[in-house]
Amino acid sequence: MTPALPLPGIVAPIQMVDLKNQYLRIKPAIDAAIQECLDTTAFIKGPQVGAFEQRLAQYLDVKHVISCANGTDALQLGMMALDLRPGDEVIVPAFTYVATAEVIALLGLKPVMVDVDPATFTLTRESIEKALSPRTRLVVPVHLFGQCADMAEITSVCQQHGLAIIEDTAQAVGATYTFRDGTTKAAGAMGDLGTTSFFPSKNLGCFGDGGAVYTNQDELAHKVKMIGNHGQARKYVHETIGVNSRLDTIQAAILLEKLKHLDSYTQARQQVARRYDEAFRNVEAIQTPYRNPDSTHVFHQYTLKVPANKRDGLKAYLSEKKIPSMIYYPIPLNAQKAYQGVGRVVGDLSVTQDLCQRVISLPMHTELSDDQITYITETVIDYFA
Repeated sequence: MTPALPLPGIVAPIQMVDLKNQYLRIKPAIDAAIQECLDTTAFIKGPQVGAFEQRLAQYLDVKHVISCANGTDALQLGMMALDLRPGDEVIVPAFTYVATAEVIALLGLKPVMVDVDPATFTLTRESIEKALSPRTRLVVPVHLFGQCADMAEITSVCQQHGLAIIEDTAQAVGATYTFRDGTTKAAGAMGDLGTTSFFPSKNLGCFGDGGAVYTNQDELAHKVKMIGNHGQARKYVHETIGVNSRLDTIQAAILLEKLKHLDSYTQARQQVARRYDEAFRNVEAIQTPYRNPDSTHVFHQYTLKVPANKRDGLKAYLSEKKIPSMIYYPIPLNAQKAYQGVGRVVGDLSVTQDLCQRVISLPMHTELSDDQITYITETVIDYFA
């Protein structure tokens, strides 16, 4: 390797996600929205909550959006609304964040951990079919890193076997999928339920915790809303066992403003991805992110695949050059101590094991400058020179 360029004085410090500068671009609107909440003191269930749910439903073209406290709660509310029973099996990818399986175990259900597609890192029809048993009730496709799983095949196999679908779209808000008949639907709008997170680093993030459940089914929407409100549809009348999970008014007000910019945020991320792609296209050791031709990609992460014996060295080299990077994910679900003996593992998970050794994610956000992108790409290329 030749020495990388020193961080030029004109290049601002690089962050994995630059929330501060994103905020500064819309500061007057955000500050005004927060101030209105402070002035009215409607901190819980203020009008901004309903307004945000309605606007997001319009954006996604779904009938119902029910907000809640976080993305993990969204998954739990969805599973509770489906009336699953202890011992029922839920198929999930082994290559995902732990929250996908966490609520399954908490509800006494059994996670069935399966391998993923080596290109998209998402569930496949084949992986689902290999995992089926008489106890299978639900499939949770995770739209990882910003693009949709193959929902045409997933919905087909689930319909064939009478399985429910909850889409985990925490990393793919704004992505769309086009079916073979030309129908296009938003991530989260294709299954029985969709869930998302508004964690600050998400493509649509608030200034704390937040989440939501989507559905086109009126009965499911009613049940999710009731379960998230202590199991009551009317105050002090509790029809079912519920939980307390709601989006604070201030967070809803912030999300209302940020939703106006989501399309421009997506375009900015896609532009960064194109710059990365072009820079790395002749570097043999680097595999840039695959694009599912049926899905748009909103690039929650820009994740490379590199040789396993080079990955950790690359991460260390980037750190030395003041460039952050992340490994999503270093340990698959089935290898986590908490999930030993919990549920089932299907197959050898060879793809998942390989990905855990090879993936590395570069800085990806709406505020990356041309100079920062150039410095990042030149440093990565220098490592492999």
